[in-house]
Parts: sequence; structure tokens; C-alpha cells
Amino acid sequence: MSASVGSTDDGKGRVALAEGHDVVMESALGQGEYRIRETVVELLEVQGYDAIQVREVARHARVSLTKIYKLYGTRDELILAALDWWMARNCYAGLAEYSAVSGESLHTALMRVLRPIFEPWERHPGLLVAYFRARASASGETLMSHGIEAVFPAAMAALEDVDLGFIRDLDAILTSLVYGLMGRFAAGEIAVTDIVPAIDRTMFWLTAGYDTVRARP
Repeated sequence: MSASVGSTDDGKGRVALAEGHDVVMESALGQGEYRIRETVVELLEVQGYDAIQVREVARHARVSLTKIYKLYGTRDELILAALDWWMARNCYAGLAEYSAVSGESLHTALMRVLRPIFEPWERHPGLLVAYFRARASASGETLMSHGIEAVFPAAMAALEDVDLGFIRDLDAILTSLVYGLMGRFAAGEIAVTDIVPAIDRTMFWLTAGYDTVRARP
């Protein structure tokens, strides 16, 4: 498998760190399971969701069909597990280090949480299409729930002292916005690089409105 999909950054230093992380991850998962997930991610990016065949995954990962079905049960569960694994390493990995910055605007604080989640898709647009397909599947809630678990601590740090009503509205708007942007990209209506700017503009106007209302006597 190529290092481009598995690595967490294009810089040489971070690629080296990612390769070291790969060794730890491979040991934790077991060599076979690691190769399975890595293979699925690469095939998703190169060939697309519909092209994934369990037999081909087994051949590329050098494992048996029996092992794959024992670990994942179905083709859809295999794809979900691979995407979930990739996102944990590339989209959510840095969130654990997030901390609030004194004097920072709410818009800036929120984008420090959101930007690192969505920018990796710009380097791997094929995986975003696959994620959108998987998210819409019967078991797609797993991806959503794991994402919420990963993002929640950093998001709440950014939203400290913010009214609960605004947080609820923000969550509803952002969830719908992101799903719509992903769908439009998957349909070929917008470029993958249009997603982060659209989120940024939305967060700016929402937080500007909130700040204005909050400042009223």
C-alpha cells in the first residue's frame, strides 16, 4: 500500500511520525487487520465505493476471506470500519490537544476545531465520496456517533460560556450544512475545496449574530 493514504500529513517530519504510529497501530490491531483496513482505504480512494470486493481486499491484504468475514461480517461493515479507522487517524487525531485561547473570537475558536476535521478530505476526495455513501447506509450512524465522541470535548472547550440554546441551534445548522455540502460534492456540483470555506463563512455569520445579540443590554 502507498504511504499517501495512510500518512497524516504531507510534510516529511509528520510522515515519519505517521509511519512510527503505523507500526504501533499495526501491532495493536494485528498485522492482518491493519493490512485489511489499509487496503480498503486505498481501494476506496482509487476505485470507489462500488468497486470494493471482499475477495479483492483479501488478495491485496494477503489474508483469507474467512478472516475478513470473521472480523467484519459484511462488506458494508468492512468499509465502515476502514473509514472509521482512517478518520480517527486523519480527521480527529489532533483534537485531543485542543485548548481554548484567551481572547480568541468564537468564530476562530470553532474553526480551529472544524478546519482540521475537513481539510484532510481535500487531499483525499475519493474517501469523502465513500464516506458520504457509507454515512447514508443502514449502519452509517456508527460513523456519526464516533465522530461526535471525538469532536465533543474540543467543541465544548470552544463553546465554553456560550448559551445552550445557541449551541443546540449551531449543532442543527452545522449538521445539515455539512451533510448537504458532502452530498453536493459527491454529486459533482461543487469542488471539495469549496467545503471548508462554506463552513467558515457560515460560522462567521452565525457567531457574529450571536455576539451581537449577546452584547445587547
